[in-house]
Amino acid sequence: MPKHLRQRLLHRLQLPESWIIFFIMGIIMMNFPFLHIFNKPVTIFGFPLMFLYFIIGWPVSILVIYLFTLAVRHSDDRQQGNNQP
Repeated sequence: MPKHLRQRLLHRLQLPESWIIFFIMGIIMMNFPFLHIFNKPVTIFGFPLMFLYFIIGWPVSILVIYLFTLAVRHSDDRQQGNNQP
């Protein structure tokens, strides 16, 4: 990933608004309307749609949490670099 793109992404993830948006999206995705959308008798490659929703959604949510931790670590490193003479 190019350095400037990585810097922009990490800066965006430090914003409190993005934390709130992803938290609300996580809550919505695990509530009735979304679960009802994916609770169909449809299979993709032999797997039920609800199963795929959970199997894909879980790693994506872990990836988002990982990106947030990278942003926090990047912010801490930057603050420590500014405090040292």
